[in-house]
Amino acid sequence: MAVPASTPIEEVKEDLVPSGDSKPPGAGALRRILRKPSVIFSLAFLLIVTIMAIFAPLITQISGWTPYQFDESAVDPATGGLPLGGLGGISADHWLGVEPQNGRDIFARIVYGARVSMLIAICATALTMIIGITLGMLAGFVGGWTDTVISRLMDFLMAFPALIFMIAVLSAVPHGNRPLLLVLVLSLFSWPQTARVVRGQTMTLVNREFVEAARASGAGKMTLIFKEVLPNLSGTVVVMATLAVPNFIATEAGLSFLGVGVTPPTPSWGQMIAQAVPWYSSHPLFFAIPGIFLFLTVFSFTILGDNLQKIWASGGRS
Repeated sequence: MAVPASTPIEEVKEDLVPSGDSKPPGAGALRRILRKPSVIFSLAFLLIVTIMAIFAPLITQISGWTPYQFDESAVDPATGGLPLGGLGGISADHWLGVEPQNGRDIFARIVYGARVSMLIAICATALTMIIGITLGMLAGFVGGWTDTVISRLMDFLMAFPALIFMIAVLSAVPHGNRPLLLVLVLSLFSWPQTARVVRGQTMTLVNREFVEAARASGAGKMTLIFKEVLPNLSGTVVVMATLAVPNFIATEAGLSFLGVGVTPPTPSWGQMIAQAVPWYSSHPLFFAIPGIFLFLTVFSFTILGDNLQKIWASGGRS
């Protein structure tokens, strides 16, 4: 879940990102982390989830079921709608079983849920990085009243209990395009955390020798920002973006679980978990399958981000 940047967790997070002038990792460092079993597993699983998200229509066409189709023949009305057969109705027709009562294919909904979760998380991360990097660099580089205004705006937004206000905003506004609305709300409450870190890194870079040398040679402000400062923030940006994606995936799932995120019939892992709660004892796989996919996706991104942070912080020597 999103956490206000004023908490100790955010202070720890600032320590985790590499310093602004850290060197990009070399090919040798990347090869070393790619030999780690945890990284191999993480990349393999994320590749599977990405393929599922990109090719969801083709995959569900092969499986034979869309996420919106009902299969009443796969459930037993006499038992309150429990799936027929063992393991929640897993069969050649339904690879991960079916939902109780309506018989919708769980595999199809998992595949389309991956598309929804990844799309929202990646778009929210991109928008958060753009806003956070732009305003953070502007505050750190220009200083003065510009820094004061941006810093007070960051303080104002970070003072809100983010999750509560996300729920309030999403509950109050019309449903409309829910994925787009989620991207905007997630970014609104998350960019100050990025901007805060980028501002601090920028302030340490503006007085470095290479920036002063470029300024003395007649380089303009835009040249200094885009050719001297921004490239030296690459490690910070990459690590924060990698860690932001699982945070947004988990937050979207949590909001959908609470009923204010992705709305039915659009599939969402969080929404599936919420629907499965009443059935956890009689149909445990209905609860476990989306939970496992959600956990492994967040875990894989976190492992990847942690390893990237280590090699960037060490200048590619890890």
